[in-house]
Amino acid sequence: MNAVTVLVVDDHDVVREGIRMVLSSDPGLEVVGTASSGEEAVEKARELRPNVVVMDIGMPGISGFEATRRIREQVPETQVVALTVHDSEAYVFQMLQAGAVGYVVKRAPAEDVIQAVKRAAVGESVLHPSVARLVIRDYLARVERGEESSIDTLSDREREVLKLVAEGRTNREIAELLFLSVKTVQAHRGNLMHKLGLHDRTEVVKYALRKGIIGLDEA
Repeated sequence: MNAVTVLVVDDHDVVREGIRMVLSSDPGLEVVGTASSGEEAVEKARELRPNVVVMDIGMPGISGFEATRRIREQVPETQVVALTVHDSEAYVFQMLQAGAVGYVVKRAPAEDVIQAVKRAAVGESVLHPSVARLVIRDYLARVERGEESSIDTLSDREREVLKLVAEGRTNREIAELLFLSVKTVQAHRGNLMHKLGLHDRTEVVKYALRKGIIGLDEA
């Protein structure tokens, strides 16, 4: 059986080398390259066409989110596993939205990282336990609120307002951008939050990230 080929992406030299050594210690894995930035990751993924890319998130230049999105578009046969220090909801949902099939935190045991790569290579999804709990908790909360289909209840104007609110725009700024009165914007904002079961801007941002309405860099 051929070894699973892997590209390791991390902007810290010591961390990147450590991940490479961990993965290379398993005879079923072959690290065929490394990259220190999102741009380099996309370039090497196109060149090497590895089975799996192990992707950091926070890097100079384009983020791990954007690099993942480009790799999945340009090299669809390559799977991506996020390996990061972040385990907040915003990061998790944005990475999964970008096309990653796995999400592992860097404090996980080496064997968990190895197994995540092997499972990703055959198309299986894998989430670190702390991340899985976040996803399950969020899913159950949304089901309880009936939120899964509620996006369809928004008017086109309400969707526009939703995006601008999530981006941090004030009611006055939204009014100027959409050529509406502040009072009308307030009405749209109240209506959309009521329909979606949201209570403040933080919940609006998380919702918009999950649905791919905005990217993390816009929040």
